[in-house]
Amino acid sequence: MRIMVTGGAGFIGSHLAEKLLAVGHEVVILDDFNDFYDPQIKHANIAGFAKDLTVCRVDLRENDSVRTVLRREKLDAVVHLAARAGVRPSIQSPRLYYDTNVGGTLHLLEAARVTGVQRFIFASSSSVYGASKTIPFSEEEHLTQTLSPYGATKIAGEFLCSTYSHLYQMRVIALRYFTVYGPRQRPDLAIHQFTRRIYARQPIDQFGDGSTRRDYTYIDDIIQGTIVALDYDGALYDVFNLGENQTVQLKDLISAIENAVGKKAKINRLAEQPGDMPRTYADISKARKLLGYNPTTKLSEGLPKFVEWFLRTQRASRAD
Repeated sequence: MRIMVTGGAGFIGSHLAEKLLAVGHEVVILDDFNDFYDPQIKHANIAGFAKDLTVCRVDLRENDSVRTVLRREKLDAVVHLAARAGVRPSIQSPRLYYDTNVGGTLHLLEAARVTGVQRFIFASSSSVYGASKTIPFSEEEHLTQTLSPYGATKIAGEFLCSTYSHLYQMRVIALRYFTVYGPRQRPDLAIHQFTRRIYARQPIDQFGDGSTRRDYTYIDDIIQGTIVALDYDGALYDVFNLGENQTVQLKDLISAIENAVGKKAKINRLAEQPGDMPRTYADISKARKLLGYNPTTKLSEGLPKFVEWFLRTQRASRAD
């Protein structure tokens, strides 16, 4: 298949593009290389295989540009990972998040419709569950409230996807990712940020008493689940959780990073942040049964792999 990966130079996108190439697909990356974090990190993410794919530098907010690219590239499938990410920044810039995540998704769906794309994968988020009291989170739950503009844009994206699937018989799968980590993880995310600051003997910010819990999902497991979703032939529109089905307290995560880095954290304890979810916990029984999703990497194995990658990049940067 000829597959477009939006956000393909980012953390998850670069891993997905690399894997799709490895199994024989043609890959087109669409990414605007914005300054949410250093664009050079994105260029480095794809440096090892950029010659084997097509890179299109396009902002999803530019409807005409999106449509032009999809017409030109003649795609079989789109995996839509591109988004303005993060709960806390979305509270500061809700309009930007709406324009990119909702407007951009609409532009992409419409371009996919008019160019005859048959398969569309939408990267949603555990943030759509808000403060759900039903644990673990199930795709069957009726969702009534999100806790951040970011979460709201993701549930809005799901509804746009379901509408386009219904109206135009497009096969669309929404994948709710749960706190993805691993090599190339974005520098603003907790595991990367904590590791970097603990390694440098700088204080880390801990919001709340450390009792919040997350379902941390290793990048290889997310990629496996995303690729099998491309072959799904069930309902024309469907939603799946992709997580590890295991939760870890924030204070235990910090301890695990301390052990992996070999240094103690200096903790700056702060009040809980508006918009943060008290817990995430994925029920993955549906994805196991219908997709063949099979996560295998627990945090106890994945975290040392991430720290090893981090230390290797630190040594490489010093050598330069």
